[in-house]
Amino acid sequence: MSLPDFLIIGAMKCGTTTLQAQLVAQQGVFMTTPKEPNFFSDDDVFARGMGWYGDLFRKARPGDLKGEASTHYTKRPTHPHVLDRLRPHCPSLRLVYMIRNPIDRAVSHYIHEWSEGRMNSDPVAEFARHPQMVDYGRYAYQIAPWIDAYGADAVLLTSLEQLKADPQAELSRVARHIGLTGPVAWQADLGAQNVSAERVRRIPFQDLLIYNPLATRLRRALVPKSVRNAIRDLRKIRTRPELPADLRRRLQARFMADRDDLARIFPDHPALDLCYPFARADHG
Repeated sequence: MSLPDFLIIGAMKCGTTTLQAQLVAQQGVFMTTPKEPNFFSDDDVFARGMGWYGDLFRKARPGDLKGEASTHYTKRPTHPHVLDRLRPHCPSLRLVYMIRNPIDRAVSHYIHEWSEGRMNSDPVAEFARHPQMVDYGRYAYQIAPWIDAYGADAVLLTSLEQLKADPQAELSRVARHIGLTGPVAWQADLGAQNVSAERVRRIPFQDLLIYNPLATRLRRALVPKSVRNAIRDLRKIRTRPELPADLRRRLQARFMADRDDLARIFPDHPALDLCYPFARADHG
């Protein structure tokens, strides 16, 4: 059975889709379709069996480094069984964990849920109802079990901020970590992937009204493209939500405590400054 050599394990809304697209564009790298199988995290997917998972890598060429990118793998406590399921099958892996400013990540997560119609327009109420939106950005809490399971040398910590600041250098660093020996080149034409500002809010019966093939043909035949685009734009989030000051302060306090833990795991890592600008304010 063909199994992965490396995993991108999150975090959600931190640029993993962009990184995955860049790795796929490199010679000698194979990554799964779908991008996020979430096999070891989601009970219904895991129930499909290891044969199903192995088939995701079947089209890899001999010598390819094989990987997948499932952000559910670092979503404690929502998915608590990932490592128990993974370790027996993949005892040796290279791991990439991508983070970003945790406040920005939480806002992007909220936009994602809003666009899916799962949350309303009141962020204070939604953060109170859904503590996982904070937990997924507690990066030390999420990565610590992976360090225990695979060792610190197996985990590369990177960040969206580092990828934006020097994309070629950071892609090269990731490539070296996963074992890619050939040259790598950042593909600027790919752009950023899965951008929150481009997300469109779902509507009731969306699959029936929009993605149904007959509805699609009728819409394209009867409604001018300019009108269709205007309607779609109305369903995009127009401005990035601003968190109320008291909520922001509470979140920063939670994330600062986790940052201290992250600094003990990855001392002097550049992400500690790049991803936590509010830490400088607290200390200054």
